[in-house]
Amino acid sequence: MSTIHKALLEGFDQIIRDPVWSDIAFDKSLLALSQNPAFMLLDGIRQLGPVALVYPGATHSRRAHSLGVYHLARRFALALAERGRLDSATPEGARAFLVAALCHDLGHFPYAHSLKDLPLAAHEALAGDMLLEGSLRHTIADCGADPEQVAAIIDWDRPYAGDIETLLYRRILSGVLDPDKIDYLTRDAYFCGVPYGIQDADFILRRIDIADSSLSIDNRGAMSVEAILFSKYQMYRAVYWHSSVRCATAMVKKTIFSALKNSVLSPEQLYGLDDSAFERLLTEGQREFFQPALDALGGRLYKLVADIPFEPQSSVHTELNDLDRRLEAEATLALAAELNESEVLIDIPEPISFETDLEVETQDGLLPFSKCSALFSAEAAKQLVASLRRIRIFVHPRAEDSDLAALASELLT
Repeated sequence: MSTIHKALLEGFDQIIRDPVWSDIAFDKSLLALSQNPAFMLLDGIRQLGPVALVYPGATHSRRAHSLGVYHLARRFALALAERGRLDSATPEGARAFLVAALCHDLGHFPYAHSLKDLPLAAHEALAGDMLLEGSLRHTIADCGADPEQVAAIIDWDRPYAGDIETLLYRRILSGVLDPDKIDYLTRDAYFCGVPYGIQDADFILRRIDIADSSLSIDNRGAMSVEAILFSKYQMYRAVYWHSSVRCATAMVKKTIFSALKNSVLSPEQLYGLDDSAFERLLTEGQREFFQPALDALGGRLYKLVADIPFEPQSSVHTELNDLDRRLEAEATLALAAELNESEVLIDIPEPISFETDLEVETQDGLLPFSKCSALFSAEAAKQLVASLRRIRIFVHPRAEDSDLAALASELLT
């Protein structure tokens, strides 16, 4: 047995049962890491936040997701090792990869992605910092991994020696065909009760390879990349960007952004919180200021009055990507509709992509995936984004319906 196989196989006799992947195996040191208080905090953060307002089964946690990512990462590494593709890797690096997969979400914010794009530290950077402090650092070392390398695998902006092995593990953990995406699409679909996110992990593991120090896939496996991208499209359309989910997200995001701008909150107050602590922070603070966010947490949502496609060629639309500019536009609408500024929301989802730099092994050599797929050419990928990304305007239920849609249309053209 090679040293890599030993690092991935020996002593993995501690089992956690999972409804999605069945048995997840740990050795004693990795199991101890999964029981660290910092990791257990993830049990209090719902993976999908407001999605449970629409799909009541979607109450699974970031801890469960992280266990699934770890499980798939270990299977990825084993599949590559069995083909001799990790012969130049080190046991310490393989262990660092497992720890990074397990701990990649340690710094994640509460309430899903509602705090994304706010002037806060990236959750990957927060996770990297946590791994290098106190008991976590010692527990990671006990796993046979270098905490600095683990942090560098998770946080791409963190300086590190830049060795090829670390770069490879970064690419495996974060890409179109990564353990994170395979788990969250499959897990989210399972708990939402929808059929279109389920991924054939076994087939993917049979087809993955490494070429030029990056993850690649053989020609037969290209269909699994198409399946992931199409599942991603369907999940965004039906689940992640459902109008009610977007409304709740926007209500929380605007409230917290305003609180940060007005020094009602500091960024540091938002780090290390689970969902309950986040709600407690708002409840015990300036309750009137935080009321829109508290309404969202309680499922009391604003109503939709306008829904139009986002046009990347429109300077009016692209300017609204800036949160300060969005606040100004919301204030303009609120004034015209005789509403408070907090009672009008303009929601624009973050940019997403259905393109990938993953390469496919063909008879003609390595080719970009976009040249091997009729479904996901570069142009087709752009059209999918255009069909999904929409500007929605929500207002407080007390508002009259009469002129708001016309006012919104005038503002956005």
